[in-house]
Amino acid sequence: MKSKRTKATSFSPETRQRIIQRDVGCIFCRGNRHMRDQRGWEETIFDIAHIVNRSQGGLGVEQNGVLACRYHHGLLDNGNKGYREEMLEFAEDYLKRIYPDWNRDALVYKKWQFG
Repeated sequence: MKSKRTKATSFSPETRQRIIQRDVGCIFCRGNRHMRDQRGWEETIFDIAHIVNRSQGGLGVEQNGVLACRYHHGLLDNGNKGYREEMLEFAEDYLKRIYPDWNRDALVYKKWQFG
């Protein structure tokens, strides 16, 4: 049985589908962010990337996820390349255009909210 936190931080199949339909491809590729000279297999597989990480209690809601190819999702998750902060800023700006009241603090699991 999954914990309440695990359920709250996971993207449901319905939420995943709404993000896929909303973004229609990798937002970082469309924004020409940190592209490689040659495309590889990683650009043909798509993931839903959390903006506020699950480990930080990031909720599994549309406002906390973007569609990213496997290559860009790896860059986002691996801060050792130095792109993480800039990529997060880009993704947050993207989400703020879609959700004008977007607020990072509202995307964090709070035990008392989920009873």
